[in-house]
Amino acid sequence: MSSPDINRSGQLEIFVRVIEAGSFSAAARALDMSPSAVSKLVARLEQRLGTRLLQRSTRQLQLTPEGCTFYERGLRVLADLDEAERCAAAHDEPRGRLRVNANVPFGHHFLLPLLPQFLARHPQVGVDLVLTDEVIDLLEQRTDVAVRAGPLKNSSLVARRLGATRMMIVAAPAYAARHGLPQDADALLAHNRLDIGHARTQTGWPLQVNGERRVAPIQGNARASDGEGLRRLVLGGVGMARLAAFQVQADVAAGRLLPVLEQANPGDLEEVHAVFVGQGGPLPLRVRALLDFLVEHVDLARPLA
Repeated sequence: MSSPDINRSGQLEIFVRVIEAGSFSAAARALDMSPSAVSKLVARLEQRLGTRLLQRSTRQLQLTPEGCTFYERGLRVLADLDEAERCAAAHDEPRGRLRVNANVPFGHHFLLPLLPQFLARHPQVGVDLVLTDEVIDLLEQRTDVAVRAGPLKNSSLVARRLGATRMMIVAAPAYAARHGLPQDADALLAHNRLDIGHARTQTGWPLQVNGERRVAPIQGNARASDGEGLRRLVLGGVGMARLAAFQVQADVAAGRLLPVLEQANPGDLEEVHAVFVGQGGPLPLRVRALLDFLVEHVDLARPLA
């Protein structure tokens, strides 16, 4: 393979233009270059190939046998290069495999219900979906798009905001029947407070009491690997948990879960973003199509499942 500092396609294109124009000066005018620069580039090409491509005279240029072969094959190479660039830059239809990672609650309430519509709209796209509440390294896991909830750490990733959701403490009627529900922040400390099993940026439940912000530590007899598992524990009456409103609003409306200490809810919102590696050039069309689709269809106030 030729060394990377040699622009072989550029030299080839200039050589072809010289042949088509019939002279260095005519090719130079078409290329907006000086005749001497064009002549030097062709001479450099001949030197690199180790053969003469043109017989030069004061009146005309004539191809050598080697030059004829190089010219004919060069035309095919340039045509193939044009076709490759057209295919890579085609904007008519997204295609290819999308690797998507999302936290489990968002996956269950939004992604899984929406993916059939996305795939029907883009039949040339396939999706590999992984649901986990663990924060992954997109490059290491070869992931195109990840959906993350909560504050974003500084990184080389680019983010598209999908919205924000209220957080709320909830408990099941069965738990309330056995233990009652706390009426103030102090009474909350006597209850079974469940949490996610992996590390989180927020280690307690924020509360607003008499205009002051307080944080209730999380201490309970069970943990779950993800937000939907935690919701299931709460529905089973094991304890109470602080979850995204979009996860539990259907349960609250149906009476399966009860809001706890809403009067002390500080009203903080958890941001949800689609993040992707976007540095270093245009996004593949399949990635841009998914990002645009999520921004268009995700409404965190109206979960789909």
